[in-house]
Amino acid sequence: MEEVSPLSRPKGSLIALFAAWKGFLLAVALGAGALGRDYDTSTSLFFDRVYGSQTRVPAPAAALTKWDALYFMHFARAGYVYEQEWAFSAAMPLLARGITSLFLFTSSGHDVAWEPVFAIAIAHISHLVAVLALHRLTMIMCGDARLAFVASALHIVSPAGVFLSAPYSESPFAALSYTGTVLFALGIKHKRNWFKRAAGVIGAGVLLGLATAFRSNGLSNGLLFAAGALSCLLLFARGPGMSRLLALVAPVVGGLCVAAGSVIPQALAWKRYCRDLPAGLEPRPWCNSMMPGIYTFVQSEYWNVGFLRYWTINQIPLFLLASPMLVILIVSGFAVLRDPTSGIKSLKAGPGQDYRIFARALAASQTLVALLAITNYHVQVITRLSSGYPVWYWWVAGCLMDEKRQSWGRAIVIFMVMYAGIQGVLFASFLPPA
Repeated sequence: MEEVSPLSRPKGSLIALFAAWKGFLLAVALGAGALGRDYDTSTSLFFDRVYGSQTRVPAPAAALTKWDALYFMHFARAGYVYEQEWAFSAAMPLLARGITSLFLFTSSGHDVAWEPVFAIAIAHISHLVAVLALHRLTMIMCGDARLAFVASALHIVSPAGVFLSAPYSESPFAALSYTGTVLFALGIKHKRNWFKRAAGVIGAGVLLGLATAFRSNGLSNGLLFAAGALSCLLLFARGPGMSRLLALVAPVVGGLCVAAGSVIPQALAWKRYCRDLPAGLEPRPWCNSMMPGIYTFVQSEYWNVGFLRYWTINQIPLFLLASPMLVILIVSGFAVLRDPTSGIKSLKAGPGQDYRIFARALAASQTLVALLAITNYHVQVITRLSSGYPVWYWWVAGCLMDEKRQSWGRAIVIFMVMYAGIQGVLFASFLPPA
């Protein structure tokens, strides 16, 4: 019987790989939970106090509702109760709460902790959407079926691992980010049709704004619209015209949509803590800032996030743990910034479709987040944040397809698979890093 190549049915092959990998990660998490007690009892205490001791907790929910997932699921049940909870986006828990309410409206299963179950389902579906969107994006920008398949397969086995299965925001962020960049790329493809171009770019802004509502690092995607606006402004300056004016307006509107994903939650917090206060309560300190924002305040006040605050001797192991992903992000980012057609195999750069500026903007966004992780974030989160940025997947896929760099590509894949597997055991046991 003739052997069937995965490239002959790329989507079916990717879905099969996705199912196998997710099954492996779930088995790892469930096995770790069954073999021993959690290092931390926060999960059991959470379900007892929030749902009640008589509520049944499905095994996947108990295994995957750990670390920050507790904050997300607490919001799904009670909303923001404490100020420090504003460090965690409301988008994922609101979606899980809405689906749960709809399900319980037509069902009698009120004795089950459904919110984390639906949040886990959202994470899995979103991750699959992200995989297929990355495949579509690669085909638009490169037209290379093999590169598209390999890059998408790499996203499946991302070192973000179990965080793309748990009740976290990483999967929806990746799905919205990749789908948004697909629309932006289509806008470039239809640059001779100003209506289709504007619709693609503004649609991309809406989706990337929603991505920012899920994860604040989505603001880095604003670089796409800044680069697009600058490019259109230069064209307009050379020869003003209505079509070129509309082409300039589209990335401006799209960029404002991205910003809205962060500004709107901040405005709601300002209304709650700074304006609509009960009598006798003083506004919180951040209300008097020049640019009042609760997110940066709670990150600094409660989570010790700030410039070089993580640069302590105690955190050296976490810097070492994050270093492989930081190196990959920065090296691939600078490679594409220097020469997009060399950094991304088969990138279209002809007079009809030129994706070089777009690729550079994507690389700059990825590199910016990596550098901020080194200087400002809890550095270990870069391993899961990286899942929402496509450039490094293309670069690693290019290494695997290049005989001279194939050994590097294979070493990176081995790192990704090993890291994700070990991480699944540690995560399910409530052990760091997270």
